Amino acid sequence: QVQLVESGGGVVQAGGSLRLSCAASGRTFSSYPMGWFCQAPGKEREFVAAISWSGGSTYLADSVKGRFTISRDNPKNTVYLQMNSLKPEDTAVYYCAAGEYATSPRKYDYWGQGTQVTVSS
Repeated sequence: QVQLVESGGGVVQAGGSLRLSCAASGRTFSSYPMGWFCQAPGKEREFVAAISWSGGSTYLADSVKGRFTISRDNPKNTVYLQMNSLKPEDTAVYYCAAGEYATSPRKYDYWGQGTQVTVSS
C-alpha cells in the first residue's frame, strides 16, 4: 500500500512557476514508477509526466515539454513536478499516482487527493 499526499498548488500569474510535491508513505515507494496527471472541470484526467522507479527515465506530455520537469527523491519518499512558464490552460487539479511507467491513468494503482493549480492571465 502507498498513500500519497500532494502539496504546492496555488494561484499564480501566467509566466510564473510552481513546484508541486507528492509525499508518499510506505516502504515500497522507491519500487514504484510515479506519474502526474491533471484534470480541468468538465474534462477527463490527462497525463502530464511520469518517472521510473530509479528516476533514470522520465516522460512528459507534449503540452508541457520544455516547461515542466518531474523528479523524485527516494530517500525522502517524494516526487516533484516543477512547473515553469505556466499558462492559463494549465489550470487544473493535479494528482500524483503510483503504478506503472505509463501515460494511461488505468495503469496507476494509487492516487493522491489532488492539489489545485490556477493560472491567471
